[in-house]
Amino acid sequence: MGFFFAGSANAQEGVGIRAGVSAKPEQFYFGGHAAFGPVVDKLWFRPNIEIGVGNSITLIALNAEFTYWVPLRKDPWNVYLGGGPAANIFTSGPVGGRSTDVRPGFNFLAGIAQRSGLFSEIKIGAIDSPSFKFGIGYTFR
Repeated sequence: MGFFFAGSANAQEGVGIRAGVSAKPEQFYFGGHAAFGPVVDKLWFRPNIEIGVGNSITLIALNAEFTYWVPLRKDPWNVYLGGGPAANIFTSGPVGGRSTDVRPGFNFLAGIAQRSGLFSEIKIGAIDSPSFKFGIGYTFR
């Protein structure tokens, strides 16, 4: 999320941490991300991993998301929109009898980010991604 604002490409790249809650399945999640780009103009590649726990399920979401940044004039905040495919690894069941499934998904996302690195975003999931996520995080540049 180091790509939260217009500026030099090096100043926008970074790695970070994130955490939040999801619906369907109802979970707490945490994870990390990286920011690469711009791929073109204000479009960045932002792969991330989110590990969800709760509701008798562990979900590891491997997300290959792209974000398009909309800088706000003279404001420390910027808006971004994006989306991308996901590989969702679901593990459930009692210890000793756990089962694991890998299912495809797709995420649509929108967020706001402060130039310092703080951000908040929502995700709407399709296919087998969680139906809704709300998270906050920080990108280290």
